[in-house]
Amino acid sequence: MATAKMSVAELESFLKREFPQAFGAGDIAIESADGTTCLLRQTYGERMLRPGGTVSGPTLMALADFAMYVVLLSAIGPVGLAVTTSLNINFLRKGLPGQDVLAAAKLLKLGKRLAVGEVTLLSGTSADPIAHVTSTYSIPNVG
Repeated sequence: MATAKMSVAELESFLKREFPQAFGAGDIAIESADGTTCLLRQTYGERMLRPGGTVSGPTLMALADFAMYVVLLSAIGPVGLAVTTSLNINFLRKGLPGQDVLAAAKLLKLGKRLAVGEVTLLSGTSADPIAHVTSTYSIPNVG
């Protein structure tokens, strides 16, 4: 397992300062991050729902993308300009209203310029995923 370059506290401080539009609302918590994996929890809110009473796709995509960013930062340190180059999501079942959404991210490959990972999204305490995401991030040349 890789050694984390940023602790949960360091990630939270960095994200509040550098990316408040994604992390400043207080509805997403970083439960763990170890340089290879991370677990995020988005607290349930009515704005997450789409018509029909299910958690919306944009909510799930944003959380998955943010989880990939967090796990990458935990592995490489505070490189704010790392960016998504691709994200593929498969919706598997409904995210239920009233339930927090969890995002379990894992780095599959970390290179010098690209990182590939996957994110499993869960609704509440259910072990059955509501979505599966694969994502690639570009890492800027920091020298």
